[in-house]
Parts: sequence; C-alpha cells; structure tokens
Amino acid sequence: MNSPSQRVSTRFDVRVIPRAPQEGFGGIRGSAVVVRLSAPPVENAANEALIKMLSEALNVPTSDLAIISGHHSRNKTLRVVGLSAAELKQRLREAGAL
Repeated sequence: MNSPSQRVSTRFDVRVIPRAPQEGFGGIRGSAVVVRLSAPPVENAANEALIKMLSEALNVPTSDLAIISGHHSRNKTLRVVGLSAAELKQRLREAGAL
C-alpha cells in the first residue's frame, strides 16, 4: 500500500461559471472542464461549491481536491490526489463532464 506521500496526484484545469441558473458540467473549453455553479464568486462561496461538486462527481473526499491556482479567477488549476490522469478522465466521463 502506498503511503500518503507516494499517492498519485493529477492536475487539471477548470473554467468556472458562477451564478449559473443551473449547476452542472458544460463540456470542455480549450483544455478546461467547464463547471456551472449557482454560488456567487464572493467570500469563497464558488470555490467551496466547486470542490464539493467535484468531490461528489469524482467520488473522492474533499480533502483530496485542492485549487492550486486561480483562487480569484474563473480559470483554475486543481489537483486531485489518488487519481491518475486516466482515472480522472474516466470519472469525469462517467459524471457527464466530457
């Protein structure tokens, strides 16, 4: 069994659309997964909603997801621990994001 320091992690890009009338995935824009959130981009509400939504869609704990750049931008880079790039792509496909 791998120790936490040896667990695989994968980075991926997300384009967030806050205050959307309906939450969900919106396909791919460039290399980024489009995520529509009803939460507003104030007081970290959209970032928290993004992590929660992706956690549920990818079936990983919220603690395994982190925004590593773009905290105050619609364009973000996230890291998910415990999923390879192939596993991430498969789970996004199953969630209807791709």
